[in-house]
Amino acid sequence: MFKLLIFDWDGTLMDSAARIVSSMQSAANSLSLKVPGSEAVRDIIGLSLEHAINILIPGISPADNQQLSDAYSQHYRYHDQSPTPLYPGVEQSLQSLNSKGYLLAVATGKGRAGIDRVFTQTGLGPLFIASRGADETKSKPDPLMLKQILEQTGVSAQQALMIGDTSYDLEMAQRIAMPSIAVSYGMHALEKLRSYQPILEVDKFQQIETWLDRQMEKKCE
Repeated sequence: MFKLLIFDWDGTLMDSAARIVSSMQSAANSLSLKVPGSEAVRDIIGLSLEHAINILIPGISPADNQQLSDAYSQHYRYHDQSPTPLYPGVEQSLQSLNSKGYLLAVATGKGRAGIDRVFTQTGLGPLFIASRGADETKSKPDPLMLKQILEQTGVSAQQALMIGDTSYDLEMAQRIAMPSIAVSYGMHALEKLRSYQPILEVDKFQQIETWLDRQMEKKCE
């Protein structure tokens, strides 16, 4: 049975798309760079910031990439007031899963500073035994961050689940034969996620715990 549940953050646990899109567009505009469209920004959420910017603005110089990255971070943290709530049921389900003995971890495109901020902001930090951000390891969809979490927790890929809303989440799991769960309410369309053969699709976060409970009941029969 599954021992370790690894969650993406943005678009899976937290509804932060509006702030990410607005902050990226405002940052690009402030530097007189091409302002990317909303869908283009949504599509790169989950990647490291450097990788995401290279996709949004092909051919951008390393210096401009760094400038835009810094401007984006400033807008996201200090200027944009778009709310970033947890999705319904996330806090309660994570607490319940933790109480049932599941190990919980986070694998995200955020940097370490961003992870620490949202852990503190939401109060969820103590629930997670491990976390990896894009500035500590390779960006999704490279599976290195998953491998590092597995090594830290001593759990095999087959005993872990990657839960995410983007193709980057599911692809990195697929690349190390880790089962995955696709959430339909985040950044990427479910049709796109299905090509990575998730073992479950959910449109509400609480459905993950319900499904895990059923798997445990089947084991006990």
